[in-house]
Order: sequence, then C-alpha cells, then structure tokens
Amino acid sequence: MSEGDVEVEAAANSRPPSCSESGPAVSVIVPTFKEAENLPNLIPAVSEALSRADLPHEIIVVDDDSADGTGQLIGELAERFPVRLIVRKDQRGLASAVVHGFRQAEGAVLVCMDADGSHPPTSVPELVRAIVNDHAEIALGSRFIVGGSTDDQWSLYRRWNSRLATWPARLLTGVRDPMSGFFAISRERFEAAPATGPRALNPIGYKILLELIVKTNARNCAEIPIHFRRRELGRSKLSLGVQAAYAWQLVKLMVFRASRPARVR
Repeated sequence: MSEGDVEVEAAANSRPPSCSESGPAVSVIVPTFKEAENLPNLIPAVSEALSRADLPHEIIVVDDDSADGTGQLIGELAERFPVRLIVRKDQRGLASAVVHGFRQAEGAVLVCMDADGSHPPTSVPELVRAIVNDHAEIALGSRFIVGGSTDDQWSLYRRWNSRLATWPARLLTGVRDPMSGFFAISRERFEAAPATGPRALNPIGYKILLELIVKTNARNCAEIPIHFRRRELGRSKLSLGVQAAYAWQLVKLMVFRASRPARVR
C-alpha cells in the first residue's frame, strides 16, 4: 500500500465473515468516487451471492477520497460483511483504482465491478466459475451476446453511443462486450503483466478490462450474459474528458497490438 493510502477494515482481532482460515478465494474490487449512496445495497448483495455459492471472499472498496461518508459506511458494513476500504489520497481514476485494488487483494480470483448497481451481483459467482472450472483467462459480463441486455430506460442516444464506442474495442479484443467493466481474472494471469516495459499496464481512463485483454494477450475469454441496469442513485462520471481518455487509450493499444508482443504464458 502506498504512503498516501488509508485503510479501514473489520477489527483486527476478528476474522471477517465469509473468509476461510486459508483466506478468501475471491477478491471483489469496487472502485468508487462519491458512491456512498449505492454501497449499502451493493456490498450485502455481492457478499450474499458469493456466500450462497460457497465462495470465501473479500470485498475491497478503492475510493478516490470522496469525502462523502464512505469511510464511516464501510466501517459499519465491515461488522457484518468481509469488506475493507482503501482511500487513495494522491491518485484518481477508475482504471488505476482497479489495478491498485488487485495488487492489494488476497484472493486467487480477482473480480472488478462498478458501484452504481449496473452490474448484477448474482452474476459474480458465474464469472468466478468460468475462471476456476472452465479455465478461462478472463471472464466478463456481456450485454451483447444471447441472453444479455441493457435497461429499457436507456435512451436511444446512450445505446448507440455505447455500441459505437464498443466497435473499435471489439476489433482489438475479439470479444463482444470489452467495455462492460464487469469481469474476473485469475491472480496468476493478472500478475503475468509486467510492472515495467511496453507490456506493462497503463491504467488510464475507465476501461481497464480492455487494457487487460490486450496487454496480457488473453485469447480464451468467456462472456457471461448479464442485464446491464441504469444507475438509480448518484451521478454518472462519464464526461468529454473520459471519452477523450478512451480514444487515446485505443490509439495506444492499437500501436501496442501492431507490435505483436510475445504471447503471455
């Protein structure tokens, strides 16, 4: 953990619920910025889904110093659920928050999901099973395969904007929905990406899944159909700046892919 981070978790003299003696099998990373309204619903739902699947787990909320009561809230939730909070004081950005959380996690399978309720907690065990049982390199929730869908209340503009943004990412990855932001990856696969050099992760913007598929040269990706809900609480972080960062990320990944790096084993 970096010097600027602050961590909040359950009391040190008690084992968090849903963690086995050998530690969690699954670590769920939830990057946040001003998402305190959504966490009281999300954290119990994720923990209950994994508990029903008999998967020991931890939930790590990586917050970019929201100052919205997230710290107090996670402290209260940690009394009932295996959740801890890392507050980043000197960094910003969803993608870098996910990478930071993965590096602090203890689970053998690492999961990323949004805090805004768009990703279904009941699908987390399916993503984990695709990694553990089916040996997928990356498993992702997909809106654009048979059985997948988006909220009926999405506007036509939002639907077309999402599909247009997805198209160039499909060319890079070969998967139908590389932009969903809801995925699982084994710790071994994540750690295969070097910390330095041209294959190192460069987590800019919001699309860390796209970065991971390309930089780890993942070819065995499992897509699990999900229903992608619209946000009910809080405000969307999508902005022109975020879209510009995505465009720049695409350019850099296209250049990287053109260099044809060696297959990560």
